[in-house]
Amino acid sequence: DAKHLVPNKMRDFFCTINLDQEEVFRTQVVEKSLSPYFGEEFYFEIPRTFQWLSFYIYDKSVLQKDLRIGKVAIKKEDLCNYTGKENWFMLQPVDSNLEVQGKVHLELKLNELITDNGSVCQQLVVHIKECHGLPLINGQNCDPYATISLVGPSRNDQKKTKVKKKTSNPQFNETFYFEVTRSSSYTKKSQFQVEEEDIEKLEVRVDLWNNGNLVQDIFLGEIKVPVKVLRNDSFQAWYLLQPRENGNKSSKTDDLGSLRLNICYTEDCVLPSEYYASLRNLLVKSSEIQPISASAAYILSEVCRDKCDAVLPLVRLLLHHHKLVPFVAAVAELDLKDTQEANTVFRGNSLATRCVDEMMKIVGKHYLKVTLKPVIDEICESPKPCEIDPIKLREGDNVEINMENLRYYVDKVFREIVQSSISCPTLMCDVFYSLRHLAAKRFPNDPHVQYSAVSSFVFLRFFAVAVVSPHTFHLRPHHPDAQTSRTLTLVSKAIQTLGSWGSLTKSKLSSFKETFMCEFFKTFQEEKFTESVKKFLDDVSSAESKEPSGLNEPVHLKEGEMYKRAQGRTRIGKKNFKKRWFCLTSRELTYHKQQDKEPIFTIPIKNILAVEKLDESSFNKKNMFQVLHGEKPLYIQANNCVEASEWIEALCRVTRCNQKRLSFYHPSAFLNGSWLCCKATVENTVGCAPCTADVPAATQIEIDGDRETERIYSLFTTNMSKLQKLEEACGSIAVYQGPRKEPDDYSNFTIEDSVATFHTLKQIIDIVKKLNESHEKYRKKRSSSAEYGSE
Repeated sequence: DAKHLVPNKMRDFFCTINLDQEEVFRTQVVEKSLSPYFGEEFYFEIPRTFQWLSFYIYDKSVLQKDLRIGKVAIKKEDLCNYTGKENWFMLQPVDSNLEVQGKVHLELKLNELITDNGSVCQQLVVHIKECHGLPLINGQNCDPYATISLVGPSRNDQKKTKVKKKTSNPQFNETFYFEVTRSSSYTKKSQFQVEEEDIEKLEVRVDLWNNGNLVQDIFLGEIKVPVKVLRNDSFQAWYLLQPRENGNKSSKTDDLGSLRLNICYTEDCVLPSEYYASLRNLLVKSSEIQPISASAAYILSEVCRDKCDAVLPLVRLLLHHHKLVPFVAAVAELDLKDTQEANTVFRGNSLATRCVDEMMKIVGKHYLKVTLKPVIDEICESPKPCEIDPIKLREGDNVEINMENLRYYVDKVFREIVQSSISCPTLMCDVFYSLRHLAAKRFPNDPHVQYSAVSSFVFLRFFAVAVVSPHTFHLRPHHPDAQTSRTLTLVSKAIQTLGSWGSLTKSKLSSFKETFMCEFFKTFQEEKFTESVKKFLDDVSSAESKEPSGLNEPVHLKEGEMYKRAQGRTRIGKKNFKKRWFCLTSRELTYHKQQDKEPIFTIPIKNILAVEKLDESSFNKKNMFQVLHGEKPLYIQANNCVEASEWIEALCRVTRCNQKRLSFYHPSAFLNGSWLCCKATVENTVGCAPCTADVPAATQIEIDGDRETERIYSLFTTNMSKLQKLEEACGSIAVYQGPRKEPDDYSNFTIEDSVATFHTLKQIIDIVKKLNESHEKYRKKRSSSAEYGSE
């Protein structure tokens, strides 16, 4: 959220997330506020190098260009200082001199020359080769040129390259010559003597600009290199473009407002798979360890300050190796030992409940879409007033009509849920089956606990959360507006109540905090809803598979708006690319004129031969990729680098088993009778570059077990002091067999079997030390082979 934004009057605000100058995400617009609450969460892989992670606050305008109020820019190196905690950041002014991204490749050389008349001078040679990653200007590739200057106390010699049209990666390959020192004759000065004081003060400055034609040129960044570092050497390097030093420094940043962010940034160096074998095996076998509290996976959750850090990679790794269900059953059984009352089963944030939450998010995406998306779309696109709180009613609202509208939505959502058991993923059913029987075993005298154990997850932590935050589960593209959010909140509360076993009884209704919700639920027939919930819970927690039609039902994987090149070969400017709505399922890739319209082109998944990036030079457009199938390639442009990476990954994953996948492809397009990459003139000739899908490191296929194991190794490394403290505690208990004399040291840890826990801890510490050595060897090797200024 943000607070105290300028101008000091109620306006409509939204926020964007940018990698350098490239926008990758945008929040919903919060209307008429000075302190907008966004409440949105974005998770994404970063597919390229970057210098800054930036957040821009915009004032939304209907008729004019949206106004940038201010920004928060965090350098990549500083992200670790803010990760995992909330921070308020003061908004900084947006200055065009500070908005830069990209890099430039230069070769610099200092020559000493003897002229025809016998004088000596020094000559600076500047070869500007190319730039990479320049920003888009108004959504289009820029028209860049560079100015090269030799600057000193009393001189400013400037030269200029040619303008390159519509490219973010211009190839200049131009050389410029500058006289560095005044000529000196042999009679007056010794041979090759130069004026040192001049060189000490001279610097080469390269400025990148976007050619504005009829409007003002836009500054793209600059670099400065002191001439004194060159001497008589040739120097070649890539330089990151920097902001201009004389940017706007006089603005009063205190007046712009502030932005609250919670950032979690991780960066891992993943070694070859064989390095992780020992740690991976130790984690995967966790469910077999007795007691479970002595397992490596459980110890990981114990030593991490935030259990969520451990749960994310742990669940993905165990899912990948088909070991999640027995592990969840084991930690749930331990959880139940500490549960004293049946009505509080699985209500806390324990390791068991968090593992189930994360599992449902991963495997239940399609289940949510087929169950809730149609009714959520109806609520968001054709909203009816549903406010029943007398305090929040607007003038002219009729509470009886609003209650009828709310009842209509609640009935529809509830009906979709209780009739959806056939679509519930088998893995979720298996977990619910384990939880149900464990709860019944723990509280044998309570006939209802077997149902409440399942409903606490599937209703309270799955469906109710998805209803109130549809954008988080990709049921809607954006956070809904305030009125729709309120409607979804009321529907979510109702679903929680209806799904909670026995909550419609009079004694339960009397405990409602809001009397208006109590009145609302008096209109529901308890027996009818209770029986529906009971049958649904029976179905989703059965030992039998509930996916008989799973193979026939295509799984929805990804959708979104992108641009595609016309399938015809005519090339008429911008008209050649059209905006379309793309949809990927496990069966086919389609595109539509608009969302929810009939597809106008379909490619069966089995017909896709390769999915690869497309060189920007093909159409002078960034973030392009190609889908190769039986006909001509389908060329697609994503809106940013993150979106392009996610689509390529999703398409590669779903086509990985296709038998006719290509081994070679063309990185560029076939235009004007030849391939731009290899100049071959036959359109159906074999590709000139190997497909990246044949290289395991190029694309992530399903869950990357090595990457998850590396993340877990990093967590163990960070918490090594806690591991050692826990090891000491186990040793102390095992040796003395007496009461714990210093409980503060390890009272927060669960130690059921000190010997077994000690044995596992020793294994973890030994494995982490070996991995530390491997990482150190890699770092030294990389450091010794890296050259300053290399790309």
